[in-house]
Amino acid sequence: MRNLPIITMGLLAVSRDCFPIELSRKRRKEVAAQCARQGIDVVELETIVENEHDVVQALKELQDKKVNALALYLGNFGPEGPTTLLAQKFGGPVMLVAAAEDSGKDLYGGRGDAYCGLLSASYNAGLRRLKVHLPPYPVGTPAETAGMIRDFIPVARVTVGLRNLKIFSFGPRPFDFLTCHAPIQPLFDLGIEVMENSELDMFDLFQSKKGDARIKAVASDMAKELGTGNSYPDLLEPLAQFELSLLDFMEKNLGASRYAVFANKCWPAFEKFFGFTPCFINGRLAAHGIPISCESDIYGALSEYCASCATMLPPAILDINNTVPYDMIEEAREQIGTYDPHDLWMGFHCGNTSSSCMATSMMKYQLIMHRLMEPGKEPNITRGTLEGRIRPGEVTIFRLQSTPEAALRAYVAEGEILDIDPKSFGSIAVFAVREMGRFYRHVLLEKRFPHHTAVAFAHAGKPLFEAMKMMGVQDVGFNLPKGTLYPTEHPF
Repeated sequence: MRNLPIITMGLLAVSRDCFPIELSRKRRKEVAAQCARQGIDVVELETIVENEHDVVQALKELQDKKVNALALYLGNFGPEGPTTLLAQKFGGPVMLVAAAEDSGKDLYGGRGDAYCGLLSASYNAGLRRLKVHLPPYPVGTPAETAGMIRDFIPVARVTVGLRNLKIFSFGPRPFDFLTCHAPIQPLFDLGIEVMENSELDMFDLFQSKKGDARIKAVASDMAKELGTGNSYPDLLEPLAQFELSLLDFMEKNLGASRYAVFANKCWPAFEKFFGFTPCFINGRLAAHGIPISCESDIYGALSEYCASCATMLPPAILDINNTVPYDMIEEAREQIGTYDPHDLWMGFHCGNTSSSCMATSMMKYQLIMHRLMEPGKEPNITRGTLEGRIRPGEVTIFRLQSTPEAALRAYVAEGEILDIDPKSFGSIAVFAVREMGRFYRHVLLEKRFPHHTAVAFAHAGKPLFEAMKMMGVQDVGFNLPKGTLYPTEHPF
């Protein structure tokens, strides 16, 4: 996926000058060896930081080795000042971890006191207003520390991605979807660039690609992807023309940013002028790590990108759409298992989910738009959706959103898509999330989240939750287990 950061993870040890430096060096080597055994790519830095002069040397080594995320390892107590100064000057995502003691047989010359030293380092990180990642149990054996590094990599990927992201939007956010409106100031606070354009700009781009020599090759690739689901072969070349217009625009306008997503207005005027729906293209570009949210949903595109960075998989944006009828629940008791009816819901969108994330798929026309634009007629301008059942398996729903007061909030919940026929249209599936009914009421409704949710096709709650903390998002909601009350939930 070409639009996602590649993380080069560094492992750098620090040492308090009144402790043996060899203790930090030995323990760092053991962590690096464990990373190799576990298949975790890490760059072992030779510099060991004891003082500010070592910080300068370490920064040069980090730059030379192109490290963009860093595990600062307290092999012993560690010097809190130089340690946090290095984190500050490095500028990329940093994790603080520390060494557990090796053996009860060597607690005189071989005791490192890193459990104590991490307290000082954490306090000094606060003095510098640094947001560093601290794992749930940040003091560990070499094998445990390697696991912490593995878990930090997707967190680092999300933060590096957001700090280098540009959001392109086309068209004003629609009046009928005021839930997609949110202040963009918090995006700039995160280091994200925003470039808003009109629908006329998009149409002009599309027209400029007419006759482009690349269209036939892209259309052929689409036909191969669709296979037997290629219901409208005549539509592929216009769709290819549109895809090329977006990709060329992105390449031309990235500027100082490295990565980009789109938030595009997709109806109703779009169909009248372009002659198709853009849904299939949205899914195709998401498969390359370039999500496109519907209805000019800027924070939806941002949320999709976070999901993709966390999983290295195509994301989707779906409506948290409708309940599952009780007769369907009775018919599917075996598949539903121990889930309560209030745990179940349907995720739906017009047809924008990547084909690789679908169990069955076919190019169709958008039924709701057809009712509005072509009532009683053969589908023409409303064609271009990719419809069918979204494949069963693990999922995470996630949203990062600004409130009207320009405060960032997020939610994350893990669940699964069940192997149940949703018996409806669009790209759609039956989702199961434990305690979804309470989560829906006391987080999604109570905190006024929009109807769009980003879907990651894996369990990614841990990296997304930690990445939000790294980015300074204070309010991150999640589904609480039965018996644990939300602040607004009554106990009766």
